[in-house]
Amino acid sequence: MKEKLPKILVILGPTSSGKSDLAIKIAKKFNGEIVSCDSRQVYKGMDLGSGKISKKEKKEIKHYLLDVASPKRQFSVAQFQKKAKKAIKKILKKGKLPIICGGSWFWLKVLIEDIKLPEVKPNFLLRKKLQKKSNKELFSILKKIDLKRSKEIEKNNKVRLIRSIEIVLDSLEFPKIKKKKSYDVLKIGIEIPFEKLKKLIFLRLQKRLKQGMIKEVKKLKETGLSFKRIENFGLEYKWIASYLQGKIDYKKTKEELFKENCHFARKQINIFKKDKEIVWIKNFLEAEKIINKWLKK
Repeated sequence: MKEKLPKILVILGPTSSGKSDLAIKIAKKFNGEIVSCDSRQVYKGMDLGSGKISKKEKKEIKHYLLDVASPKRQFSVAQFQKKAKKAIKKILKKGKLPIICGGSWFWLKVLIEDIKLPEVKPNFLLRKKLQKKSNKELFSILKKIDLKRSKEIEKNNKVRLIRSIEIVLDSLEFPKIKKKKSYDVLKIGIEIPFEKLKKLIFLRLQKRLKQGMIKEVKKLKETGLSFKRIENFGLEYKWIASYLQGKIDYKKTKEELFKENCHFARKQINIFKKDKEIVWIKNFLEAEKIINKWLKK
């Protein structure tokens, strides 16, 4: 008789598509708990810029992998994998449905495919050398040494680009995937017309700026983070750090934030569309039917 694997639900979608809201609705309906799969939401004090859920939403449904690391230190994909697997085990032990929610594709891949990551220690000499290079130069290096990995990374995230180069140069190979599956995974993707998504990105950006996203970045600086470190987190943090240093004005900051978020969303969609296992839905009712059918298997 075929071994029955524990079921794991994954909610995917580009930035601003409503992943968190959908995950909470599904968790309420199907007795689930949520594991965040976001490379910036793991950090304390990075709430508005990373699109973290509110305190009220945290109380409604138990969330894991939020606020687990200091932004002063790098939180690696290996650390995420270890903590996320522990969270999944805990949720399953409670008899609940683990729901993985987020847009960090490589982190998700590492978790659900149980990729064995090479144990590569930091190479500080190499890091110092690479820090002097631009994001464009770093991406070009990664593309030459590992084309596959370069297609799955955020081009403007300097920290992740440097770490990826460090791993590839040390191991000289892409991490290997375990052949045996650990989970029965259902991936649900939010399908949304790009023009509508652009409007949602704009509205969310306006809302977060009103809520104090610039103040949040100022606070990070006051806690001892350098502007260089803040910029390395990419997207909102990169452009707001530039604004606070007087490199660009407020109008330009808003323009660049909107433009880069749209570009990032487009890239996420392109990556997701390559995964033929994703079941695309337009609303909660469609998701509900698919999940019901999957849970009965």
